[in-house]
Amino acid sequence: MATPDSGSTFDVIVIGAGAVGENVADRAKQGGLSVALVEAELVGGECSYWACMPSKALLRSGAVVRAAQKVGGAREAVTGSIDVQAVLKRRNSTVNNFDDSSQADWVKGAGLELVRGHARFTGVKTIEVTAPDGTISTLTARHAVVVSTGSAALLPDIPGLRDASPWSSREATSSKVVPARLAIMGGGVVGAEMATAYASLGSQVTLLSRSGLLGNQEPFAGEMVRDALIELGADVKIGVNVTAVSRNGAGGEVTLTLDDGSQLVVDELLVAVGRTPNTGDLGLSSIGLEPNSWLNTDDTLLVQDADQKPLEGEWLYATGDVNHRALLTHQGKYQARAAGDVIAARALGKPLSTGPWGAHVATADHEAVPQVTFTDPEVASVGLTAAAAEKAGYRTKVVDYNIGWVAGASVTADGYTGQARMVVDEDRQVVLGVTFVGQEVAELLHSATVAVVGEVPLSRLWHAVPSYPTISEVWLRLLETYGRDASSF
Repeated sequence: MATPDSGSTFDVIVIGAGAVGENVADRAKQGGLSVALVEAELVGGECSYWACMPSKALLRSGAVVRAAQKVGGAREAVTGSIDVQAVLKRRNSTVNNFDDSSQADWVKGAGLELVRGHARFTGVKTIEVTAPDGTISTLTARHAVVVSTGSAALLPDIPGLRDASPWSSREATSSKVVPARLAIMGGGVVGAEMATAYASLGSQVTLLSRSGLLGNQEPFAGEMVRDALIELGADVKIGVNVTAVSRNGAGGEVTLTLDDGSQLVVDELLVAVGRTPNTGDLGLSSIGLEPNSWLNTDDTLLVQDADQKPLEGEWLYATGDVNHRALLTHQGKYQARAAGDVIAARALGKPLSTGPWGAHVATADHEAVPQVTFTDPEVASVGLTAAAAEKAGYRTKVVDYNIGWVAGASVTADGYTGQARMVVDEDRQVVLGVTFVGQEVAELLHSATVAVVGEVPLSRLWHAVPSYPTISEVWLRLLETYGRDASSF
């Protein structure tokens, strides 16, 4: 890896070499531009080492064992318990033992310049990079700078919390030990997934949530995940708040005081109550932006100022978590492809396609975002929930169906439990949103995503015949439940 001399100039500078930044850089390079990719930590970023990949590795073993236990014939063969050390070893393998050399090799092979160090803006299209050895270099962009620095765990202002050295999602996914007692603050995706993972690994898990679980999903999704966690042995407390936290010395027990006056003593505490943008030490004030703020963008991912206008010169972009559009790796990579392509097109004077669903915009961020929560049961959803569709002003019909009634479900597991919901725009006769909850429903989601993004009319969906006997037959059952009136099609 070469270290650029002071004054190095590139067409594009991308700050953050996670999955999102890598995709921006690669698309801009393929578009004919020279690109520098700056990274202060591991190339591959949060998803590769502390989020998507290790969390799913921790979850998978328990899910497989439980799946086998739900099928006669396999159930009788599963006589042992999860091998915790083997799970942790597999997790380490999934993250390449926190070695990013293969990712760095990919960057080089893609023709990108990798610059290791912490980047700070010093002016328009100019950043200063402080290398691990303290060496400082200056990089200048001819056309664009892209911020892809992601987000970090939010630590609420609770007395004693910071001093208690709680876990964030990073510690939860990289821990070398499984605590005997684990408390989790937060009932969102991270909280629910890690509660599932650690309960599977043998921890006594207590999940504390101010409201129901998975609040942005259909209500039944959070309810089914709550019931499953309780069945796993977790203690799920809804409607409680933590008022104080203390730890008994370094590595000692953690005591949580709750707003009902009770106390909870655990070995570790995971805080998963939200995210905050990684923009605090980027030098944003030097370019007229507020440090520690989310970077708002238009659909071409150009950063907007306080007046909702691109910065003068239209040179600054933001992709991934840092723009707060959709805090999901796959959605950030989608934004990255659009941003890399539009940067190259603008730089080379090529025609732009910036209308809805055009090649240079991230239209899907608004009402067509797919997401899987890898709890057990899984929650797979795309588009708008019934409540969100109503709030947006659509005239809708909501269709529910018990997935357990589908023939493919009975083959998949004995006593399969699951639920599906389809939200239909009655005026256009298209699907606005779909939610599946159940075993192995993640693989159903892309069909729903295609239906939502493609705005496929219900009359045409009737001709998309699901194979029998698969869980995908739920699509037919949803349409039958909706009711087919040939005259309306």
